[in-house]
Amino acid sequence: MSKYEFKVSVVTQYLEEQSNPDKAHFVFAYTITIKNTGDIPAQLISRHWIITDANNKTHEVQGLGVVGHQPLLKPGEAFEYTSGSSLETPHGTMQGTYFCIAEAGHKFDALIPEFALSLPRTLH
Repeated sequence: MSKYEFKVSVVTQYLEEQSNPDKAHFVFAYTITIKNTGDIPAQLISRHWIITDANNKTHEVQGLGVVGHQPLLKPGEAFEYTSGSSLETPHGTMQGTYFCIAEAGHKFDALIPEFALSLPRTLH
């Protein structure tokens, strides 16, 4: 186990009531769980997202914290939040990194593995 490590897991949901397929507007929610699987307390400082739709159109988002928080996680602790994204296509992906700083000042990135945003029952 690394001293400095956050594990990121994701659950997604298509928000039909907020989407308008006739206007190429597809809205998705995603719930992220960030768990400190390292040995040292560390704080999530900022995020960097790469959002890609089915037409390979890419949009990048960067900013401080997540949903207004910069959680400090002790080893074994987790932080969960829900946010959302919209696409012009019914399918796409998101991936990125969280920039983190450990208690003693060590800086590291926590990988957000690529995950799919997709309408239910439409992928083979």
